[in-house]
Amino acid sequence: MATPVRSNSRLSLAMERTDQWIFSQDIPTDVVVVVCEARFSLHLFMLVAKSNYFRKLILESKEPVLTKIDLSGIPGGPQIFEKAAKFCYGVNFEITVHNVAALRCAAEYLQMTDLYCDNNLAGRTEDFLAQVALSSLSGAIVVLKSCQDLLPLAEDVKIVQRCVDVVSLKACNEANFPSRTPPNWWTEELSILDIEFFGIILSRMKKRGSNALTLASALITYTERNLRDLVRDQSGKCTKSSDSDDPGLYARERELLQSIVSHLPSEKAAFPINFLCCLLRTAIFVRASKFLQE
Repeated sequence: MATPVRSNSRLSLAMERTDQWIFSQDIPTDVVVVVCEARFSLHLFMLVAKSNYFRKLILESKEPVLTKIDLSGIPGGPQIFEKAAKFCYGVNFEITVHNVAALRCAAEYLQMTDLYCDNNLAGRTEDFLAQVALSSLSGAIVVLKSCQDLLPLAEDVKIVQRCVDVVSLKACNEANFPSRTPPNWWTEELSILDIEFFGIILSRMKKRGSNALTLASALITYTERNLRDLVRDQSGKCTKSSDSDDPGLYARERELLQSIVSHLPSEKAAFPINFLCCLLRTAIFVRASKFLQE
């Protein structure tokens, strides 16, 4: 069966990009690394120099010459593998809060640790996490969000745990001593998280001593940002999820609402007048009764 043109273009693009940064065209490449639909034509000896994963493949291979390796299971996919391969070749690339978790997981997957080689990819990503990404609330939240597609490896290398510790601590500090305006800016930052990570943050904040009103404030913002179909606009109207072209939207909204309700503070102190007004304004209880009884 012929390969679709779209797939061919992706394969060609990946190999073309690789040709641009391989430092020596005089030495023929000897291995093709396949990552999903992308193919990278590389030098095996350059990969082995940094990656114990590739070294073990050679030692354990029953083939006289290893010419093709499938790495479709690597965290982060082709884009992250390309950066890991660049590292092996000594080619510079940018580490950011958006890709550092995937790079750290890829380094673990490829066994590119300092135990195998000094100043390896794992060490470089750890330095970035400690010195840059986890030094701010916003950075730690972005890293934590990126971990959603990297589980369980992101938990195994303790990225999730470190992010949760940093985010919960800094969020508590901001709730008590705001560093900028509006004072609840940190609740906006938290609202980008998946509901599971968001719930973990709330639980950790509670353990750190956050009061029910603080947790309720975060929940209100999260609901307003992630359940827009339940939030009344200024005209008093409410958008219906049934109007959407996405048939699964209603089910996802219902599931998310159930999770949000489960995180509502149970203490009586959690229900001052302003909190109740906000709940009514976002129509949680009005629409939730229909959602959760269906």
